[in-house]
Amino acid sequence: HKKPEMRLLDLYSGCGAMSTGLCLGANMSGVNLVTKWAVDLNAHACDSLKLNHPETEVRNESAEDFLSLLKEWEKLCISFSLIESNDPQHVDTMSMADGEGDDEEEADSDDGGEDDSEIFEVQKVLAICYGDPKDNEKPGLYLKIRWKGYGPDEDSWEPIDGLGDCQEKIKEYVTNGYNSRILPLPGNVDVICGGPPCQGISGFNRFRNKENPLDDPKNKQLAVFMDVVNFLRPRFVLMENVVDIVKFAGGFLGRYALGRLVGMNYQARLGMMAAGAYGLPQFRMRVFMWGAQPTEKLPQYPLPTHNLVLRGTIPVEFESNTVAYEEGCKVELEKELFLQDAISDLPPVENDEARDEMPYGGEPTTEFQKFIRLRKDELLGCSTLVSKPSEHVLFDHRPLQLNDDDYQRVCQIPKRKGANFRDLKGVRVRDDNKVEWDPDVERVYLPSGKPLVPDYAMSFVGGTSSKPFARLWWDETVPTVVTRAEPHNQPILHPLQNRVLTIRENARLQGFPDYYKLLGPIKERYIQVGNAVAVPVAQALGCALALAFRGLSGEESLFTLPKKSSFGIDSLSL
Repeated sequence: HKKPEMRLLDLYSGCGAMSTGLCLGANMSGVNLVTKWAVDLNAHACDSLKLNHPETEVRNESAEDFLSLLKEWEKLCISFSLIESNDPQHVDTMSMADGEGDDEEEADSDDGGEDDSEIFEVQKVLAICYGDPKDNEKPGLYLKIRWKGYGPDEDSWEPIDGLGDCQEKIKEYVTNGYNSRILPLPGNVDVICGGPPCQGISGFNRFRNKENPLDDPKNKQLAVFMDVVNFLRPRFVLMENVVDIVKFAGGFLGRYALGRLVGMNYQARLGMMAAGAYGLPQFRMRVFMWGAQPTEKLPQYPLPTHNLVLRGTIPVEFESNTVAYEEGCKVELEKELFLQDAISDLPPVENDEARDEMPYGGEPTTEFQKFIRLRKDELLGCSTLVSKPSEHVLFDHRPLQLNDDDYQRVCQIPKRKGANFRDLKGVRVRDDNKVEWDPDVERVYLPSGKPLVPDYAMSFVGGTSSKPFARLWWDETVPTVVTRAEPHNQPILHPLQNRVLTIRENARLQGFPDYYKLLGPIKERYIQVGNAVAVPVAQALGCALALAFRGLSGEESLFTLPKKSSFGIDSLSL
């Protein structure tokens, strides 16, 4: 019984967490969802995605350039009669370019030029892009060319208008690209997912434009995402965003996004999901918006599988959009997870650990740890060979290295629950919970001459914060995995080791399977993990998507996941 296949485009993909989770969930629910294309502006994130998904066409470019490229690609496919044109006004642009090329050549040959021997001949077209790959401020459609008699070092990007005399080579490239679907065309994408960045509304951004949020270039990507949807017309859409999209300026951007989907004749719904409710020790509330063509079932939201330690506030106007059980509803959920459940099996490492790979050293001790260590084929339930989890290699288990001053500070933070900079010598806590200098203690200095307790720690949030240089503890959850690993204003120190949490420990808190290896400088890998959609949330949504695709969704907006689906049991396959 072959599962039906669905093709996915992951926009603003980052390192691919959202599409990875969606595909896992869909595959466990009887649909072979495949990430065919992914687009992101960050080259390191693209490298990570390509490494883990060699089958995906990964494009490192802006979403605007990608959309321009898709429109040009469609024109090329029409001009080579690969697809029909819907436009009665259509003119064959390539044959016009051909004609122009001839004129230019004739004009050139009148020069009596001596350089005829230096005519470059195109051997092969290698790639296509829209933008400005030569950095000459001439954006447009470019082809990457391999020149006859030259090696890869001489490959160059050339504007397509200047290649009028090599139509056959261009036709060959476009025909092969069309057949292997190197780029999506309208009608051949089943799902578009993505989290368009809206930094203009983030709580971390102090200069927010409340009057007209769409005027802020930092929020423009929301419109670009919807423009791509409008051009490709996928069967399903899933957009992820921060909760501020429904809080900021009366929820303007959330309403705009819903309005765009409805205006394009999609069914749409919006829900807020907390990562912790799907088996992770972090809270992380995010907004997810479903869209579906009128002929499809609109996917539902999966109800929580786990109890959750609640944090933060939910905007009142959208309170009813929180994906949760009704108040007073008696339901047996799995117990909430804490830091210990997720990372206690990982080997100790030092602040200056420099290995990208190492042995695990020990066995998993919790259900979560057993599950997260599974290989890709084991996760998908198609493995015949069950290997011992401890035989796998552990990737990315290294921390951002603290500088000497910070390392010396961290070494003096006690290894106990609730410890932070307030435990350092010279700090006194008043009855109103504000910190002040202890007048009876002389200020302590580090060998570098810098103070042991930095001024910024004392003044952070008016002296009321206990976050600087705070240790996490085994029985705690984190509010949200962030993109920066500095300990100056957030609790990110390991409970028992003098260092910040490693990239892998953060990845565990986001539900990344251990096999998912990341590429790029250390800080960039933290950014990839912090920007990701929590994998178990995406996995639960993938299950919802598969049920809708198979026509099995109910009409209500919420549904219950099959038992234990968070631990990869293939309970929905038919």
